Amino acid sequence: MVALEWREEDLGEDRTPVAYPVVEFTSADGMPRRFQSSTGSNPPSYEKGERVEVLYRADSPEDARINGFASLWLLPLIFGGTGLAMSAGGTAVATARRSRS
Repeated sequence: MVALEWREEDLGEDRTPVAYPVVEFTSADGMPRRFQSSTGSNPPSYEKGERVEVLYRADSPEDARINGFASLWLLPLIFGGTGLAMSAGGTAVATARRSRS
């Protein structure tokens, strides 16, 4: 990892600085590549100069990601958890209405 890009995020009432890792790597075709992770945090998940494992498809190295829990699983878990909670709520409402009938 070569740098941390700090941005202010609007999290409710506060504006909080969040660090996004910037990574350089050489893809299988020998081309140097650089990307900024779409997942930021405060405190930073990585330190400048820290080596990270990069995952990418050989046919689209521009879509590279850091091989880390937050980079790979945070959004799917948020959306999956939200969907699960909504399904559970809908089931509870349907069950309550059915038992009243």
